[in-house]
Amino acid sequence: MTTDTPPEGLELVTAASEALAVLRERSPRVHVITNTVAQPLAANLLVAAGAIPSMTVSAEEVPDFVARADALAVNLGTLDGERRSAISGALDVAAEEGVAWVLDPVFVDVSPTRLAFAREILVREPWVLRGNPAEIAALSGADDYAPEVADRLAMEVVSVVVATGPSDLATNGTRRAEIRNGSPMLAQVSGTGCAGTALTGAFLAVTNDPLVAAVAALLMMGIAAENAVQSAEGPGSFAWRLIDAVHALSPADIVRRARLV
Repeated sequence: MTTDTPPEGLELVTAASEALAVLRERSPRVHVITNTVAQPLAANLLVAAGAIPSMTVSAEEVPDFVARADALAVNLGTLDGERRSAISGALDVAAEEGVAWVLDPVFVDVSPTRLAFAREILVREPWVLRGNPAEIAALSGADDYAPEVADRLAMEVVSVVVATGPSDLATNGTRRAEIRNGSPMLAQVSGTGCAGTALTGAFLAVTNDPLVAAVAALLMMGIAAENAVQSAEGPGSFAWRLIDAVHALSPADIVRRARLV
């Protein structure tokens, strides 16, 4: 851990490492509705982390899978009619059963139709909203992104907002954590951000604090990426080495390697 990590950051890192230990012990079920491109990577990273994924988007099956799940991850990529129906049904069951869920509003800054749909489901209050700065700004109605935009959205609409980028910001509106772990190679493999959302769901299943869940997922992905890139020859080998690195990551690694300010 960096020497400039503040005391409150140390508390978050410790809680994140403990959450990983619980995840490995409990093997929570996470139902993931994500885009077709990201499904294999998200599923494999969840298994490597210690969770059990399910990924059907059949409107007839989704309610049963969500009812059995410990958490739900909703990603708006490849938002076809089948996924729209699946998301609506999944959120109905999540509300009835008290299932924690995370929303990834992919490309809402590009498509007005997608933005409108995202705002419709945002009122169902996801525990974590995880997007890039442009997506966060679009959902908030701001002209440009700033950390204060994420703070306001967290306080007014959701529990925690994560803005991903060269460094990642997690905020609950009153408390921010900036995570500086990671590798530029993550941006060279399609689906890593979506897989990070799925990992957030896994951590939501084992902690009642959505800020801890968000930070734990960011640290796991970031530190694993730093390990994977050391022996990767390019994006292809990096992708499977990332899965190995997530599998090998220990709670002690999180405490030792976290770069959080």
